[in-house]
Amino acid sequence: QVQLVESGGGLVQAGGSLRLSCAASGRTFSSYAMAWFRHHPGKEREFVAAISWSGTDYADSVKGRCTISRDNAKNAVYLQMNSLEPEDTAVYYCAAALGYGGRYYVQYNYWGQGTQVTVSS
Repeated sequence: QVQLVESGGGLVQAGGSLRLSCAASGRTFSSYAMAWFRHHPGKEREFVAAISWSGTDYADSVKGRCTISRDNAKNAVYLQMNSLEPEDTAVYYCAAALGYGGRYYVQYNYWGQGTQVTVSS
């Protein structure tokens, strides 16, 4: 069982930066693939980035602007977001999957409660 708690969301102007954090419980954190998804109202949950033993993966919409990283000693995963755009406005969720993970939300077993990111133009 893994519990996830996101933080770091907020209101930022277009072109600004935010760093999201996700704190995870559990003693086997390093065994989990971790990912960030986001949810725009009226749309399906969207893959943002993932990190696992095989490396990192990014959605085309954020590639070059976002960096996902993890600190297994701290049971944490981060999402550094730069050059933010109004289209990045969404609730951002941290997710964990035992093993590989992937780009689809159904591949992830555990979810945080989400953190709101709002980018003003």
